[in-house]
Amino acid sequence: MFDERTRCVVLVGVQWGDEGKGKITDVLAEQATLVARYQGGANAGHTVLVDGEEFILHLIPSGALYPDVRCVLGNGVVLDPWTLIDEIEMLQSRGVEIEDRLGVSRRAHLVLPYHKQLDGAKEAAKGSSRIGTTKRGIGPAYRDKIARNGLRVCDLADRDYCWDVVREGAAAANAVLDYYGVEERADSEAVMTRLA
Repeated sequence: MFDERTRCVVLVGVQWGDEGKGKITDVLAEQATLVARYQGGANAGHTVLVDGEEFILHLIPSGALYPDVRCVLGNGVVLDPWTLIDEIEMLQSRGVEIEDRLGVSRRAHLVLPYHKQLDGAKEAAKGSSRIGTTKRGIGPAYRDKIARNGLRVCDLADRDYCWDVVREGAAAANAVLDYYGVEERADSEAVMTRLA
């Protein structure tokens, strides 16, 4: 597929998902030097079969399964940090070393627990008009990104700023959860403890 003139292959899905991007990426990844994910989040599991072994990835690009491929999560990705850690640990436990080959944009926004709470509450309130969200907080995290209220990877270096963003985000989430009649509260202290 690649020859000396091929510098870059861009794969774009234009059918709202489930059109086979992942499968094509898997085929191309073996020949690539870099696989970058430019958007999305951990809302879909992607099953990759390499040498008869099955791997399920949600965030990390499938290029991770090839030892000479560098993987990048770009600033358009909404990143669930705990899912990312789980995936790194899963890959390492199966003999795939990824840490030195994985790059994460400092400007990628984080999916926080209250984003998941909001996703679930809004979906439940829609009744028969549900859209089928995975309740992984992707939409609410993008909403915060667009409104410039989100927490980015680079923000983790400033604990005071993180506290401000998380307190404001949790308070806003609680107002929405109240509106939907959800008793469970968004807890800024619990979020900050998990981010520590």
